[in-house]
Amino acid sequence: MAAQTPGRPNPTRKVLWIGAAAALLMAGWGTLGWYLTNGFQMAHEMPSVGGPFALVGTNGQTVTDKDFAGKPRAMFFGFTYCPDVCPTTLADVGAWMKALGDKADDIRFIFVSIDPERDTPELMRDYLTAFDPRITGLTGSVQQIDAIKRAYRVYAKKVPTEGGDYTMDHTAGVYLFDKDGNFAGTVNYTEPTDEAVKKIRSVLG
Repeated sequence: MAAQTPGRPNPTRKVLWIGAAAALLMAGWGTLGWYLTNGFQMAHEMPSVGGPFALVGTNGQTVTDKDFAGKPRAMFFGFTYCPDVCPTTLADVGAWMKALGDKADDIRFIFVSIDPERDTPELMRDYLTAFDPRITGLTGSVQQIDAIKRAYRVYAKKVPTEGGDYTMDHTAGVYLFDKDGNFAGTVNYTEPTDEAVKKIRSVLG
């Protein structure tokens, strides 16, 4: 084996260092390249919440998202046969409205049925008489409800019960949207009134 001259770099070691640096650079670029290709793509592919809809009001009239244009919205998805979550949430909405005072007129509270097979406009109207009269009730055909569930990322599933009947398992939070229809978060089920009202005030501007 040839002896190395003192003070002069070892060419073999130099090649190894260059190779290692190149490998690290390629590995780093590979990670960055994956992020540039996939990370940004993933960000753009994040599912949106909300969008246009066409449903049926409690008087049988067609109601669309355009009817609420320029106003923040609080939307809850449930059903009239609901034993606990829905009546509790709708009662909470009344408490929020009371806490908001005059500001309650600056936001639209909407109750959307996820049980169109049973929740007719008439039944929705009768059901909502037990709650704040400013809550808007909406239902529709199976196709219309399926469409808004997809657009608003709402979970709802029919669960059979004894005697051939059924109940509905569903999303329990209240969805908040600003005046431009942009999703602004949720109020969780049984969230304290002061926290809920704080979130609602945040979308009022």
